Amino acid sequence: MEDESGRQQKPQRKIKELILANEEKVHTLDCGKSYILVLSTTGKMFQWIIHSELPEVVRPKLMQTLCTTDIIQVACGNRHSLALSKDGQLFTWGQNANGQLGLGKGEPSKPSPQPLKSLSGIPLAQIAAGGDHSFAVSLSGAVFGWGRNHEGQLGLGDTTDRNQPSHVRALEFKNTGFISCGEEHTSILTKAGLVYTFGAGRFGQLGHNSTRNELRPRLVAELWGKQVSQIACGSYHTLAFISSSGKVYSFGRGEHGQLGNKKTINRIIPLPVKLPSEKCYSLVVDRIFAGEIQSFVLCSEKQDSQASAIVIPLRPGKRIARIDNSLMNKWIARSDPKSRKITKIEITMLFSSPACLNASFLSNNEHFRTTNEIAGLNMTSVHKMFKTLSEHGLLFQVATAVQKNLLPSLNKAPAVGEALRVFLILPELIAILYTLDRSIADITAALADAIIRQKPHSRSLLKSFWMKLPVTFFERVVQIHHDASSEFILKQSGVSSADNSKLHMTLYVLRLLYNVNTKAGDRIPKSKFYIENIPLECVYSLLMYPCILDMKTKQHVLCADCEKLSHRNEFGGFQNNILINRDTILRDTLLRLKQINPIQYQWPLKVTFLNEPGEDAGGVQREFFSVITRELYKSAQEEFKLDEKSGLLWFISENHSEVYHSVGVLCGMALYNHCVADFHFPLALFKKLLKEKPTLEDLKELCPTEGGNLQKILDEDEDCVEDLYLDFTIQEHELVPNGKDIAVTKYNRKQYVDEYLDFVFNTSVKKQFEDFKEGFSKGCPSDMWRLFLPYELMAVLYGKHIIDWTELEKNARYDGYEPTDQTIMNFWRVFYELNEEMKKHFLAFLTGSDRVSVGGLRTCRIIIKDNGYQNPDDYFPDPSTCFLVLNLPNYSSIDILREKLLHAITYHEGFGTR
Repeated sequence: MEDESGRQQKPQRKIKELILANEEKVHTLDCGKSYILVLSTTGKMFQWIIHSELPEVVRPKLMQTLCTTDIIQVACGNRHSLALSKDGQLFTWGQNANGQLGLGKGEPSKPSPQPLKSLSGIPLAQIAAGGDHSFAVSLSGAVFGWGRNHEGQLGLGDTTDRNQPSHVRALEFKNTGFISCGEEHTSILTKAGLVYTFGAGRFGQLGHNSTRNELRPRLVAELWGKQVSQIACGSYHTLAFISSSGKVYSFGRGEHGQLGNKKTINRIIPLPVKLPSEKCYSLVVDRIFAGEIQSFVLCSEKQDSQASAIVIPLRPGKRIARIDNSLMNKWIARSDPKSRKITKIEITMLFSSPACLNASFLSNNEHFRTTNEIAGLNMTSVHKMFKTLSEHGLLFQVATAVQKNLLPSLNKAPAVGEALRVFLILPELIAILYTLDRSIADITAALADAIIRQKPHSRSLLKSFWMKLPVTFFERVVQIHHDASSEFILKQSGVSSADNSKLHMTLYVLRLLYNVNTKAGDRIPKSKFYIENIPLECVYSLLMYPCILDMKTKQHVLCADCEKLSHRNEFGGFQNNILINRDTILRDTLLRLKQINPIQYQWPLKVTFLNEPGEDAGGVQREFFSVITRELYKSAQEEFKLDEKSGLLWFISENHSEVYHSVGVLCGMALYNHCVADFHFPLALFKKLLKEKPTLEDLKELCPTEGGNLQKILDEDEDCVEDLYLDFTIQEHELVPNGKDIAVTKYNRKQYVDEYLDFVFNTSVKKQFEDFKEGFSKGCPSDMWRLFLPYELMAVLYGKHIIDWTELEKNARYDGYEPTDQTIMNFWRVFYELNEEMKKHFLAFLTGSDRVSVGGLRTCRIIIKDNGYQNPDDYFPDPSTCFLVLNLPNYSSIDILREKLLHAITYHEGFGTR
């Protein structure tokens, strides 16, 4: 027998029958060079090894290693195979000389199927095998290739073999729907009907009008606009079918007539094949197939109801299982014990498989755009699904499968974001469990553990998903980790080491979420992260998670640590004594700070004003800081830059004075000694102390005019930016190399603003700030100030300017008086008659400062005392030295009380005199 070229052909025996064991029926099959794989309709897989010529009857043997696994797709290379199961697992086996099994470096050939763990969790839609290379396509169109790559058949831009699946980045967002592999080339079909080919091209099988190899996917231009619906690769030729026209195009090697053009020559561009169906109008093309050196077209009778342009949907094979409304309705409808048992089996399978869960609840076609920011999930559907399962009593079965099977199996380093959808889905399950009064601590800890196990790249990708998650769902992720952490903390007394480990897992993730929330501009209030009523004995073991501590707790920790350091030295007889002349307070203080040994800052501070005898029990030092900050502000222009609009201070870049170090010491000392003092620095200073980057909003606070002008540059119409004639300089300093030669345009204005801010807050004052920071750390030897957020640290140091004066009366206690005594009632009547300024004078008269801590006057519990004066009308009210005791004589009338009180608070000269 001769072919068209006249060469002798060996006679081939025809297969008369293919029989499977146990009356199984064939669903699909694929062939390699030395074996046949057959997939039955029940998901069982059979294999027949070809030893010589095919017999009359082929009887494949059941593959025992996968006999309990429901297989839905198979693919054969020359001497290796792939199989995809219903629960989303991918198995490979056979020869591995070029890494075509994808099992990693150094792995030998495998005679039995091995799970490909690197693609675990990714919902795969299709698998394909070429000569010695393999491919898998995810539901959202991500393409992975591995194996031999000597001709660029993996599309990765090089010719290096891959022993593990590699993401083909060049095909991102191309919406890949189907893939077919030849011996050394690969063809991709997108959902939009575009065809991309790459790999070996020496026979023209790539269709690019050349015989050149392509190392990256390249669009087949001749098929562009034709909306291809099917593709098939033979060893060295390619077929494409356009359903709208009913035409099949072929290109590549034609030596054996496989191009269907009655010739045996190669073709380097796609040209239509003249099919018998074009003559017989009752036939339409259903499917196309390509063998090693053959091509097949499957046709069927055209139905009367069929339109002339028939679109055959792309069907790469069965899909992995997923949860949808149809399946949910089946579960709900089943009521008898037998069918409920089937439901339980299905629930266990689906919710034990990360791939199946990640394949569910996709957001229509948006999931094809899954990126670092788009997860491709319909979160509303997720929530409704778990709510429905809860309403029908199925949620606990789900939770059991998730905690026992799914969470421990999650991939540590998935290649794409599709595998991370599970981390967005499961919080909805846990949140509904919480509404059922079920403990969520253990399952949340298991989820947190899975998140922590993720490699840095995957965790970074997950944080991007969290950042774009709708606020309602993001808050639920936060809430479950918050509530689980609370549960662990409440039972921490006598807690096991395992539970303590779980606590740190949930807190670690809560901290990640907090950082994401901060970076996203506080999408939910910071208070959502606070855990209330943490036992004091537990607080110190949780300081690495400051996000869970509210301001009150942080203040307590700071005060306790400062007291601990201070008292330790006080008991040793050490004190940090400062003697100051009130008239020269600023000069004396700066001089004294130069003389102090840094270790003395840990000692209890005791301030004495020259020629003003009096014991400092706290009030004198508060007055000291109040006075020193006022004096510092008066002389600010000598050492600091003062903005007239904001009234705030900043460093002078040209000034290298030692004052910055000394002022830093004063700030630290005030904080360490629980004194409030307004140093008139902006929030940006506290951001820098806490290693947070100042923003344009901070410049607006510090210098409203300057910051406002920068904002206008950003907001200006694009075409007007160039008219400002700005360049990359500030104060003759170039913000970037050759900045004076770079004009600010609509394209680089954001960079200009960023460089400007960096110069103002960092570059120009680096030495000055470092001096201040060093002094601050000396002045406050406790490191607990680092727990605070910038605005919190600023508030603790500066105190509150707006005061609720009724709190002073609510917290007042009486010694020798009753609240109903006439003198007390008169006192409060007179006090409330005072204007705001006079009330603050009274506060300074009583406590040494006209500002209060962030706790407000709730923390200022005064005692109003009757000292039993013989002639009360002759005495003025006076405070005891900062024990918050007001010695109030029992005046005969309210007028005398008013007169005496006004005189006392107007003319007082400081605590040292009393």
